Amino acid sequence: MQRFFLICIGLAALLLASCESTKEAKKTVTPAPQAVAPSIEQQPVAAPAPPPQVAPQPVQQAKPDPVLATIAEAERAFRTGQTDYKAGHLDAAKQDFNSAVDILLQGPVAVKSDERLQQEFNKITEEIHKLEMVAFRQGDGFTEQQSEPAPIDEANMATFAADPNTKATAEAELRTTQSDLPLVMNDYVAGYINYFSTRGRRSFENALIRSGRYRDMIQRVLREEGVPQDLIYVAQAESGFHPLAVSRARARGMWQFMASAAAGHDLEHDWWRDDRQDPEKSTRAGARYLKELYNQFGDWYLAIAAYNSGAGNVQAAVKRTGYADFWELYRRDVLPVETKNYIPIILAMTIMSKNPAQYGLEQIRPDAAQTYDVVTIDYPVDLRLVAECVDSSVEQLEDLNPSLLRGTTPRGQKFELRIPEGTKDRYETGIAAIPVDKRVMWRYHRVEPGETLAGIAKKYHTTERAISQANSLEAGPLARDSKLVIPVSGPVPGEGKVSFSKRATRYKVHTGDTVMTVAEDFGVPAEKVRSWNRLKGNQLTHGSVLVIYKPVVAGGPTTGTSTHHKKKRSTVTKSGTKPGTKTVTKPVTKNVTRKKSTAKPRAQQAQARRPGTAPSASSR
Repeated sequence: MQRFFLICIGLAALLLASCESTKEAKKTVTPAPQAVAPSIEQQPVAAPAPPPQVAPQPVQQAKPDPVLATIAEAERAFRTGQTDYKAGHLDAAKQDFNSAVDILLQGPVAVKSDERLQQEFNKITEEIHKLEMVAFRQGDGFTEQQSEPAPIDEANMATFAADPNTKATAEAELRTTQSDLPLVMNDYVAGYINYFSTRGRRSFENALIRSGRYRDMIQRVLREEGVPQDLIYVAQAESGFHPLAVSRARARGMWQFMASAAAGHDLEHDWWRDDRQDPEKSTRAGARYLKELYNQFGDWYLAIAAYNSGAGNVQAAVKRTGYADFWELYRRDVLPVETKNYIPIILAMTIMSKNPAQYGLEQIRPDAAQTYDVVTIDYPVDLRLVAECVDSSVEQLEDLNPSLLRGTTPRGQKFELRIPEGTKDRYETGIAAIPVDKRVMWRYHRVEPGETLAGIAKKYHTTERAISQANSLEAGPLARDSKLVIPVSGPVPGEGKVSFSKRATRYKVHTGDTVMTVAEDFGVPAEKVRSWNRLKGNQLTHGSVLVIYKPVVAGGPTTGTSTHHKKKRSTVTKSGTKPGTKTVTKPVTKNVTRKKSTAKPRAQQAQARRPGTAPSASSR
């Protein structure tokens, strides 16, 4: 029994040892899971159904941005114009520049509704101004716009030390000098008094002389706007009272507004005019902006500083230092250098202008105040025709209307045309004899001793019969000093043998064009326009391109190809034209030197296109 009991114990021990060994083995080796093949008895599992076939969807292409496309096209035309200009092909350059502006103004998006287009328009028109593309004179030459460098640029570069005697004298003068702005004398102001008494004296004297033209008007506007009268010296410092002053930063006009800031201050800027150059409109805009800045800062020095560099710059300087005081900001050097100089320049001019005898200026005689009549018109008229109506000069008309960029008033916009004082009735009588749609092309001619009808007709590339019909002339010599209407409109049927050039001009149709108007503009018969382009009727499709062959009169020059006048409408260069090849131009019929050129008369261009806004008027 005992033996049996021992055997059971041994078996139990062996069994226990075996179990422990098995557990240990399981801990050590963990076999990887094996895929188990289904047995014969198992039912096969159906494979999942394939997804339904879906027809591939076409990839949606992003719609091109029409604004970027318009800008790219305008840039190409403008670069071509620059190339032609540098190569001396000025006629082709003129048309390329016109085309670049046309592309922007005729694009699918209005210029004034998109900031990118506005910036491109501003850039291109400013570049054209740099090239002084205002008109044609003799041959193909461009004339230069009579712009003036803004005197503020030169003054900003001056570094004159204060003269102790000058400073002491000026300090004594301040006790009796009346001003509605605070006047301060320190080394910075004294240094600029020294500058304007020496190297900058001519610039200062010229500004005093020109001030007479505009002082009464400026003071009236400042008074109407409720701001200090002595803000007039801001304009003196900025431009020397020159409406055509242009700074290095491309600020323009008497009050030096940037193109980007013009629209924000109700100054129109389009292809025909730039209100920054209008003395009264820019003065009102400057007064209102300075008043707005004063209301923001509560200090005239800070307001004037902000006028120069922007309210944001001045506000940041005040916030950074905790001082709302211009001279403290000056000493802490937290303003741009030009802005630091700006206040001392204006104060120096104010003190010297109010004490002319002290600085040897008592002999300076300001110009007489500019006086004029105003006629409000809504049609385009060439300033040369205006001058002939009132027996004035083109230069005087340009001086009275400095905002006009192309020598003609805008089409489809009201414009206040200034003419010499006392000539309003004369103008209205003279212009009434010219059809409204001919006031950009037709002319008046005063008969000189010995002139004949044939000679006058040859001069203007027209015909004796056309002049006779327009003036109801009878046979016989012309009366000396009489004024003749010159109907400049191309060849008249029956007057000499007319043929047409073998080289085509391509013209892009604008809104409002008809077969008749295009034919008239090119001086060709309407039936020829229809024949060349396989047209019927009088209607044209905007954007289509017409082929025109300009007329050539046997025995004389090509009709209407005088290079003294900018063409009225742009033409399209033939595709494949080699660089440097002159673009074919539409014939024009004027042969009289002019200073400013005539823009293309289109209803769309006539709409106000204002540049984008910016906070500062004359940011440097």
